[in-house]
Order: sequence, then structure tokens, then C-alpha cells
Amino acid sequence: MSLKVAVQMDPIAAIDINADSTFALMLEASARGHRLHYYLPQELAWTGGQVKARLREVEVRREKGNHFTLGEDRIADLTEMDVVLLRQDPPYDMAYLTTTYLLERIHPKTLVVNDPTEVRNAPEKLFVTEFVDLMPATLITRDTAMIRAFYHQHGDIIVKPLYGNGGAGVFYLRDGDHNLSSLLEMFQQMFREPLIAQKFLPAVREGDKRIILVDGEPAGAINRVPAEGESRSNMHVGGTPLKSTLTEREHEICARIGPELKARGMIFVGIDVIGGLMTEINVTSPTGIQEIDRYDGANLSGLIWDAIEAKR
Repeated sequence: MSLKVAVQMDPIAAIDINADSTFALMLEASARGHRLHYYLPQELAWTGGQVKARLREVEVRREKGNHFTLGEDRIADLTEMDVVLLRQDPPYDMAYLTTTYLLERIHPKTLVVNDPTEVRNAPEKLFVTEFVDLMPATLITRDTAMIRAFYHQHGDIIVKPLYGNGGAGVFYLRDGDHNLSSLLEMFQQMFREPLIAQKFLPAVREGDKRIILVDGEPAGAINRVPAEGESRSNMHVGGTPLKSTLTEREHEICARIGPELKARGMIFVGIDVIGGLMTEINVTSPTGIQEIDRYDGANLSGLIWDAIEAKR
């Protein structure tokens, strides 16, 4: 089977080829004989009832500094494609949401991964609230009095933007911290959306586990340990990836959420688990498959493409 594949992603020239999950998916697609095309989110368009994009055929290779070659660009109807990979990074803002509105016009005739309607309906820090018994104590609001009450109830808390990503804007407030008022003032000025507060989980010192699920089934995991003096474990901010396997509790979490992910057409998902509690369900542009592959000798990209090909 040879598929025509379009990848909606951030600028390919800037990616880290040894960490980027989209690049790993593209390498695997190329190895399987699929024809790859590339475009940026801002190059997506609707006109005359058609969803189009400025496509370039792209060749990829694992050569640092020479990892891609682009063909000539052309404006093309995306229904010419068999698959579109929705892979740009957040922020999960109106620009991001608009691409999901456009892409759902072609799905499922052209298979969009992950399903754009379900991506729009499942913001990472909100989707997890459908499984309240699996998550830490959490508050989502702009009401400062409610946030203060939550802080006084739980002592140490984490405060972060509801639609943030990559560890940006994440604050750890200890019991008795005098910065809460200033922090809330800053959030109120910077964001119109609610913020999210969660009870601090000391188990993060042992790591924040990223678990990859493919078509609803757990496929691998990596433990991300915060740097010294940090409460954030994201690799973007210095977290160290370590080899890991799933605990019995983590298997239980995957068994609970897996059928829902599969029913929603979410082929590639990454969840974050700290001390047996799930903090996020990442469906927009999950990462971590290259790190897991290196430690486990796995091929998660292959599993993802197996699932995509089965649907085509």
C-alpha cells in the first residue's frame, strides 16, 4: 500500500531530528513507500467548498543539517491525500482551533490523525477531567477567591495556563508562599481564559511518566525527571528522560481511558502520570516516541502507521 500523506506541522527546518516525533513518523512513512507532502498551518485554506493547502513534496533523512528536501509548492485540494497528519505544536488557541474546523470538512474521506473534531473537543488539561477519579485535586477557574481557598486547603500547589504547553508558565507555590497575589494578577492580565491549579504531587521528584497509547492501547513509556531545583519535568525545560515500564496502576489507567480514545479516533495519544495520577491527556501533537524507541528498541512510529494503514 502506498499512501499520499500530507503533514501539517511547524517549520521543518527548525525541528530536532533526534527528538521530534513528527520527524520519526515521516521517516517511517517514507520507509513504507508513502509519498510525503508538507505544509504549514497558515498555508491551509477553504475556497469554493474545497479545503486546500500549499503543498510541497518532501523527502526526509536522518542527517543533521540536511534532514529534508522540498519540491516545488502547489496549491492542492487535500482530498487528493489519503492521510493528513495534524502535527503542529500548541498553543491551543483560535488559530489552532480554526485548522480543526477546516480539516473536519475532509475527514474521514481523507483520514486526519488525530480526528480534528475530537482534537478540538479534548483540550489536554480539560479532557482529563472526564476521569476525575484518576487525577489529582484540581481547580479550573478565573475566580481568585476560589483559587486562594484551594491553595489554603492543599498548601503546595501548581498553577499553570489552561492552554499552555511545554512547561511554559508553570509555577510551584509552596505553603506560605507570598507570591500568590502577584501571580494571580499576572495571569489575569495575560490570559482571558481560566487557569488551572493542582495539588502538588511530591512524587514528581521521581518523575513524570509519559505513556504513549496507539489506537487506545499502551505502547510504551518514558520517565521524565525534573532538573535539580525544578518542579517541571518537560524535556523542553531540562527534564531528563529515563527508561521506564508501566506499573499495575498505570495499566489500569490505560485500560480505563483506552476505549474512549479509540472511540474518538485518537490514534496517537500521550498521557502524563505522576505517582499514579493522570495530569494530562495529550492529543494535539504528542511527543516522546523517539526517546522510548531508543530505550526499548521499539518502533512506535511503525505501530502508529500500522493503525493508520488499517483504517485506510
